[in-house]
Amino acid sequence: MQRVKFDLSALAATTAEQMCLLAEEKKIKLVCETDAHVEIMGDPSKLKQVLVNLLDNAIKYTPHGGEILLFSNSLNGSAQLHVADTGPGIREAALPHVFNRFYRADEVRSREVEGAGLGLSIVQSICIAHGGTISVRNLATGGCCFTVEIP
Repeated sequence: MQRVKFDLSALAATTAEQMCLLAEEKKIKLVCETDAHVEIMGDPSKLKQVLVNLLDNAIKYTPHGGEILLFSNSLNGSAQLHVADTGPGIREAALPHVFNRFYRADEVRSREVEGAGLGLSIVQSICIAHGGTISVRNLATGGCCFTVEIP
């Protein structure tokens, strides 16, 4: 893994712009709000993979006309990325398992949405390799929010 100093906010903005076409196909509004210059030491290509996976999942599970918010900030010396959507959220019983390999939170919906259940496991591995974490929570307004924290 190549580690360089780079601006995570710029990577987030560029990746969101690239993912907009997928969102537009479902009439989903993809909003990217970033703090200026959230710099970290890390592998930009691996962290882009994290962003693409999280945004792709959000697009897959957000209904037509929904909204996805990607935002970054720094907090207590760490960089944070948040991907929040207006989808159905994740069953509470499934939340502790979403990062397990091959786990699919909703078998009925999983038949409609392609994937092997590896994406979030890979995302978690990349975060851990960077000394960071990833977490998920359901939002009171519906949908869920994934948070990546990298020191």
